[in-house]
Amino acid sequence: MVWSYVGLREWTSLCALVLLCMALPGCQAFLPNFWSRVLTLSWDSYTHQYMTEKAILNVTMATLSSFLRKNHYSKSQEQIELGHRFWQAVREVVQSNSDMDFLSSTRSDPVYHFDSERVEGATELLREFWAQTVLLTKAKEYQGARSCLGQLLHSLQDFYSHSNWVEMGQRSEYHHLLDPKEPGVPVASEDMPTCIDCPRATCYNNLLEELTLGERRPVLTTGYFSDYPVKPQGKCSHGGILDSSHHQEAKGGINKDSTSFLFSPHHYLHKEAARLATMATLTVLRDLRDVVGPERFLRLFSVQQPPALVFVMDTTGSMFEEITAARMRAFSIIQARAQAQSHGSSLPGTFLLVPFHDPAVGPVYETDDPDQFIKKLEDLTALGGGDEPEMCLSAIQLALTNSPPLSEVFVFTDASPKDEHLFNAVKALALEKQSKVTFLLTVDERLRRKRETLSPERFSLYSSLSSVSGGMTIFTSKKDIRKVSAVVQDNTEASKVSLLHVDTESDSLSSYSFSVDRTMRNVTLHLTSQSELTHCDISSSKGTAQSLLSSSGPLAKLESYQGLYRISLLPPIEPGQWQLTIRAQGNIKLNVIGDSSLDFLYYFAVESNETHPGLARVEGSPVAGAPVFLVVVITGLSHNEGVSFRHVTLLGTNGESLQQVFLNSSSSWWSGEELVGHLDSVPRMPFSLRLSGSDRKGNKLDRVSTEIIHPTHVQIQVLSAPHLSAGQTSTVVFEVQNHGPAGHFSLSAKDDSGYLSKTDIFSLSIKERGSVRHEMEIKTPKTAQAGQAVTLTVTVTASDNAGLNYAVVHLTVLPEEPDASPPSCSTMRVEMACPPVSGHQCSQGNWSVSLAVRDRGNSGLASIQLSQGMGTLTLLNEEMGVVTDQQWNHKKGAERGIPKQKLVYNDPPLNLSSWVRGKSLRLRYTSGCCSPRAKLLLQDGAGNTRRCLLISSQQRVKQERNVTPSRATRTLTDLVLLGLVISRTV
Repeated sequence: MVWSYVGLREWTSLCALVLLCMALPGCQAFLPNFWSRVLTLSWDSYTHQYMTEKAILNVTMATLSSFLRKNHYSKSQEQIELGHRFWQAVREVVQSNSDMDFLSSTRSDPVYHFDSERVEGATELLREFWAQTVLLTKAKEYQGARSCLGQLLHSLQDFYSHSNWVEMGQRSEYHHLLDPKEPGVPVASEDMPTCIDCPRATCYNNLLEELTLGERRPVLTTGYFSDYPVKPQGKCSHGGILDSSHHQEAKGGINKDSTSFLFSPHHYLHKEAARLATMATLTVLRDLRDVVGPERFLRLFSVQQPPALVFVMDTTGSMFEEITAARMRAFSIIQARAQAQSHGSSLPGTFLLVPFHDPAVGPVYETDDPDQFIKKLEDLTALGGGDEPEMCLSAIQLALTNSPPLSEVFVFTDASPKDEHLFNAVKALALEKQSKVTFLLTVDERLRRKRETLSPERFSLYSSLSSVSGGMTIFTSKKDIRKVSAVVQDNTEASKVSLLHVDTESDSLSSYSFSVDRTMRNVTLHLTSQSELTHCDISSSKGTAQSLLSSSGPLAKLESYQGLYRISLLPPIEPGQWQLTIRAQGNIKLNVIGDSSLDFLYYFAVESNETHPGLARVEGSPVAGAPVFLVVVITGLSHNEGVSFRHVTLLGTNGESLQQVFLNSSSSWWSGEELVGHLDSVPRMPFSLRLSGSDRKGNKLDRVSTEIIHPTHVQIQVLSAPHLSAGQTSTVVFEVQNHGPAGHFSLSAKDDSGYLSKTDIFSLSIKERGSVRHEMEIKTPKTAQAGQAVTLTVTVTASDNAGLNYAVVHLTVLPEEPDASPPSCSTMRVEMACPPVSGHQCSQGNWSVSLAVRDRGNSGLASIQLSQGMGTLTLLNEEMGVVTDQQWNHKKGAERGIPKQKLVYNDPPLNLSSWVRGKSLRLRYTSGCCSPRAKLLLQDGAGNTRRCLLISSQQRVKQERNVTPSRATRTLTDLVLLGLVISRTV
């Protein structure tokens, strides 16, 4: 059972959460993830997460088995290990899929979920997602491709739950969705009733005969959800207690999202809908593999991938020894990987090189060919130099941007950073990708005397970055750099895991314990200290001890170089608790690593009940003092090992225990174990995680995540992140939320391509528990190539430095295509409505509605006009406040391009091009009830026109014409923006 040992208090809270979920606006998709089954008490429901994971694993295993056989490797599926990075890649696809139900920009838009009979628009969007996924995969922009793939799979899966496809008696997929050459099924017209009233929670036969497969030609429909857009009378609802439209005629609903009759009126067809959705998901993945090729498909999911070998290399004249050491170490790693590949145990990894000096940085060199990587290292030349600081952080930013998640980045330099302003952006990238940054710092003896006059703190940013990312900073000499570079090879094994990570100050004898389990091989300790060790002993689980400084022995071997002590445990390694005792002064860093397939992934999450029940991932750092869920995914777990994990310990920066979080299983099938714990209050001090458990014999197992989590009281939420088009300006919209006292904050943004219009630091004043929206413009040059990825990193810092958080946005340049899509409009909030009155009584009431308009194409909104209606149309700003006449008349307001505040009938079209710039526009229309209808005329930059009808009471949708630049006309459905009848007297 999921959540198998919940206590009384937790169970009471859980029931309260379920009741809360029932009271809020509702669920309009297959349940997002495992936690949705807890909230809805539908344990046997198939979720987006389950179907996506199952399909990816199925196709990946088949692809890998065929690939290995083709290359003459004989392994059964039971012998194949997919690797830790495979599960991370799957996690990215699943997260992108679930985010469609959680992000404010997608969760309520029917086009993303095949709701409200928006079948044509949803189908068009599906095909866009497919084209983007293929484009990005072929361009080796795998992170962006995984994001698009997750979005595609979400919409595709929703079709089978939200439409009447299953009710037609169809037993196979609807291939027309992604292949226009396949025959399509007509969609019910806007004036065609589709359902009859269903007074019960479970709805049988509530679809009209025309909507089921019989002698007549079948017709497609999908359920309307909530009040946006309004459901015309006689149409089907999505249904369930979370859908506010289910009580409107036709009452009931048709969704098959879950096995619960409370949430899904057609719950009895849930498993059939999930079967077809899974089949469709499998088809997409197989088609993707066939289009991009099996090897690129396996790279998309990081199958059997060792950590990327990423070198950031200072190429000034003093770096000859370092470049030589890096080249020799890379050659050694490549040889080891070639040997492993000859046994079919792993696929080739990714190699990445970023050279830098002052002022040049890059270009980035990335390859999958180890021979080409060695050649590139051989071509590096140490030339020039002079002043001490170099553009190191700029190079690290490029390396992190272009390397895959979970990478190991190694920086070779002897100079301090000249670009300190990039530190927060680089730290955010390292944490977002969970990549470690390790510095190998050398001292040029010829410049030692000169550099002794420089600040001793000039490398402090390097130390901070390595500490927060879980790497190391090693100060060594040029004569020892080749031997010290062994840390590169130690940390880039395919199955490397961490057992202990300590970063502390010491001035006395100190002991550190770590647990070695039976799955471990090749255990290595890396120790750095500001002073020479005067004592270093190690003892095994059986009590055998060895002094590492004075003699050799049976337990371990010590190698000592300037700046690094490297300790290797000798085989056979005894399982159990080991202890290292040392005496040194100053800062001590200790990493204990080993080889094991057993590891874990994690993320923090909060419950989302706004439109879908489930756990939504927390972007950036968690909020200090707030409750949060910790989700842990175990990878590489064999059911034969009898391993179980019970709790996570939050560790302070000195390794001390801050808090224990007990875990409960969600019984995820794909990785063997998915665990959930709850923190009543996130600690206010930095911490890392240690996962603890035991094997079937009771022997202890530990795994450590070495990055440092810094809780904060400020958050950044991405509200809108559009795709980019060459030669176009796009807008990214953020919301900064302050969970602490009122204060001042600094907001800064950096991108790796230089497309940001402004890179200034913006000052924000945010009230207690308040929020502020902010927009950033991306100007994509005409020379930008389709498939190019642009990474935007935004950081926010409190004026007292007590709060810092970040958001990382991955944007993609898409091919520019003719814009044939007219703008769209949708209801945001019904504020007032008119009763069905006649005569002079209509003067006693008003009606009002708030709406959003935007352009789905690449040309942007161009103009708006009130072409019918006696009311007033008011433009709203990004904080949903009115753009005042004073703002508009003020000279500075005019310079900002703020348009006129209000529009009435017969006003000329209002030019929006310079003000909207790709973002959505928010409006409010208010009128007396004697004028119950209004019409807006929207036009985009390509000349596509949309006529949006507003009415004061529920009414059937009517047809209007949309005009394209070629003056061709076609019939499209108008949006009825106001349908909820609410009595109001003045």
